[in-house]
Order: sequence, then structure tokens, then C-alpha cells
Amino acid sequence: MTDKNIKNLLFDFGGVIIRLDQPEALRRFSRLGWKDAVNQLDEYTQKGIFGQLENGDISAEDFRLYLSQQVGRELSYEECEWAVLGYAGEVPQRNLDMLEELRQEGYKLILISNTNSFMMGWAMSERFTPCGRPLSDFFDALYMSYKEKCMKPSPEIFQQIIDGEHIIPEESLFIDDGMRNVEMAKTMGFNTFCPKNGTDWTQKLREILK
Repeated sequence: MTDKNIKNLLFDFGGVIIRLDQPEALRRFSRLGWKDAVNQLDEYTQKGIFGQLENGDISAEDFRLYLSQQVGRELSYEECEWAVLGYAGEVPQRNLDMLEELRQEGYKLILISNTNSFMMGWAMSERFTPCGRPLSDFFDALYMSYKEKCMKPSPEIFQQIIDGEHIIPEESLFIDDGMRNVEMAKTMGFNTFCPKNGTDWTQKLREILK
């Protein structure tokens, strides 16, 4: 069941706004020579050094130095960014159009993403869309794990949004392709929607909001 008085929409980034391409990310890290990539790159919640990066425990420079040690040669920032951006599949225009329509209709749009500075360096730049608009153009507030120092499905990041944006969970819909994240949001009172990575969720969202 979904509360009919939805005022706030909380969107995941990878898997919802953009399609996630984990196999391409693994291929890119393997091409750099990182043999342990397959054990550390999860579809939803990262672990190991990548988890430390997304949790804000280490910087992009720390990550670059670690990866350089792992592969036995000096890697540039650009090489690390290229590998991380393997995760970024297409950015469907229909998703961006839907975000704009929802804001125009008065919904408050909030991004809540397990992510890192490499990915957001791209998403927050003119490279994100063909017309040169960054991700921030489409949201009222952005909560990114590496800045908030915690990742979904930790309840702390949801509480930060509740407190920071002064929203009521029962008046909010959380949209995420990760079931563990959705289950945590439910326990905190949020309405939830769990589309599969890369699918067209726009029509289903319209039905939920009717």
C-alpha cells in the first residue's frame, strides 16, 4: 500500500536514474590490472577499498594510490575515473523528463545514493547530459554516501534526510533497485517502490502516485 498524500520522492541514482553496468566496470578494472575487483564490486553495497571510498572513509587520492599499489604501476586519476564510470550505463531521457515533470507538479525530489567522488564528478558536470545539464539540476536535495559518511541500507542516512529535509516518511516514496535498501526504508515508515535495474519505471511510478 502507498500513502495517497505523497509529497516527497527519494530516488536512488545507479539502477534507477541511470542503468548500472557492473560487468563493464569489472572489465575496466580488470584491464587496469586489479585482480581483486570481482570480490569488491557489488551491485548495491560496496565492500573493501571500494566500500571505504563510497562510505567517505578514504579520498579519491587514497583510492588511486591503493589501486596503483595493487596493479604495480602508477595510475592517473583519469584512469581510475574511467574504470569507475564503467558502472554508468545509459541515462534514459525518459527518466530525466519524468524528474522534471514531477518537480513541476510540486513534488520534492531528493537523491539518496551510495556513490563516490569519481562517479559524482561526472554526474555533477556538463558531461552528464547531452545538453550539458548536471544531475543537480533535477533535484531539490542530494544525499551522497561519501559525503554523508554512511551508506544505504544504514538507517542513519535515512534519518539524515528526515532531519535535514524536515520530511515525514509516511508522506514520502523511496525508489531504489536494491531490496535491502527498500526493506530498511519500510521499517522507517517510508512508502517504497523497487524497480529492476535498467527497466522503465516511469509508468509504474505514475500509477503509484495516482
